[in-house]
Amino acid sequence: MFKDKIVWITGASSGIGREMAIQFAEMGAHVAVSARRKERLEDLVKEIEQHGQKALAIPCDVTKEEEVEQAVKQIISYYGKLDVAVANAGFGVGGKIESLNADDWRRQLDVNVVGLAITIKHSLPFLRKSHGRVVLMGSVAAMISSPKGAPYGASKAAVRAIGQVVSMELHGSGVSCTTIHPGFIESEIGQVDNNGIYRPEWQDKRPKNLIWPANKAVKQMLKGIKNRKREIIITGHGKVLGFIGKHFPGMIHWATVKKLLPSPN
Repeated sequence: MFKDKIVWITGASSGIGREMAIQFAEMGAHVAVSARRKERLEDLVKEIEQHGQKALAIPCDVTKEEEVEQAVKQIISYYGKLDVAVANAGFGVGGKIESLNADDWRRQLDVNVVGLAITIKHSLPFLRKSHGRVVLMGSVAAMISSPKGAPYGASKAAVRAIGQVVSMELHGSGVSCTTIHPGFIESEIGQVDNNGIYRPEWQDKRPKNLIWPANKAVKQMLKGIKNRKREIIITGHGKVLGFIGKHFPGMIHWATVKKLLPSPN
């Protein structure tokens, strides 16, 4: 299905993005990978090229529209077309509402929402020509809220809304839009601070028994992208929590508040 297709992935230096690049290449695609960490991108390109596929490293900060636009131009100049654009770049800002300032909120939305929208904007003219695929990386956090997670949850709820609108606007064009909502997936997101800086010394506090390996999760993601699904939820716990969050939000509120209440003396 993806043999000789051209796939562009943002946020490809680690986690889901990196694994996507590898698996797309294994399926015969040629990839362009973007992120801020140039050295990691170059290592990824070498790994993919060892398996006989073409790969192109394009360092890019998705919060800077001129860099996103230039990245697309480089892809078209090098490959001549674009078949799949995966807007995967993102991170999480955490903290109680009263502890966060305006810059924290802007930083979160700039990357996860504005950067994603701009990535798609500049990809679409070429995806229309190839009847390609738009892929947006959402999260189960779009459907289930948690204390100290308002900025991240708000950003992913916005991604879900963008995905729904893009699917409507592209109807009949031959271009599909797939929004992916992962649960806990093996990645570095738990070791990235509110400024988007990776802290390798930090311990990932996510529940280890619920974290899926990236390769297992990405296999399901690529299946959904291949079949042009509009929206998919990845991981078993993600599907359960997403269903409860969408249909029984009161249960989430009750369970969370009860957990946070102090024990009686």
